[in-house]
Amino acid sequence: MALIDIRDIYKIYNPGENEVRALDGVTLTIDHGEFVAIVGSSGSGKSTLMNMLGLLDECTSGSYYLDGHDVSHLSDDELSDIRNKQIGFIFQGFNLIASLTAQANVELPLIYRGLKKEERSKLSTEALTRVGLENRAHHRPSEMSGGQQQRCAIARAVAARPPVILADEPTGNLDSKTGKHVMEILRELHAEGRTIILITHDDKIAAEAARVIRVQDGKIISDTRNS
Repeated sequence: MALIDIRDIYKIYNPGENEVRALDGVTLTIDHGEFVAIVGSSGSGKSTLMNMLGLLDECTSGSYYLDGHDVSHLSDDELSDIRNKQIGFIFQGFNLIASLTAQANVELPLIYRGLKKEERSKLSTEALTRVGLENRAHHRPSEMSGGQQQRCAIARAVAARPPVILADEPTGNLDSKTGKHVMEILRELHAEGRTIILITHDDKIAAEAARVIRVQDGKIISDTRNS
């Protein structure tokens, strides 16, 4: 059984004469443990597809099965619960809370999961150590470089050990050296059995994935595997 199974998904804005089909009948399956890159230029629909896969937005029509469960028509609270337990998000803009330390940022999703303070501290410390930020645990985002902020965002995404990591242009705001380090971390997570879904416009970054799905005008135009 596929981990992700979306069938005939449409996302339509302004239905009618001037409608925009951000997604136009997309069907896609992703298996447990895959490393997939979804590639497309600005306006191709890749970001809309990411929002669908991450349960951040609802489709106009179609169905979405996550680990065999139909998640197409769940309530906001139900979707939030699934996101928190099953999906770790890494965003291009980091999305860290400026007033919180690195450790507090990493612990935030763990609070939503209802974990006790001792467990939160243990998991957040492990996650920060894994990305090489153990000596920055008590620094706020303004006291860290862009690369350190992105590594903190990765630690936040993986601390709860979700089975799926959804990374949206994770190297987009980084220099090439730091970007390579981020990709190394994603490869390590994949080697441990996580499912990695990488959203990018960069063919070089996409080449890191085992499978490349290209999106254009709201449709999947190719789905290939790297040798």
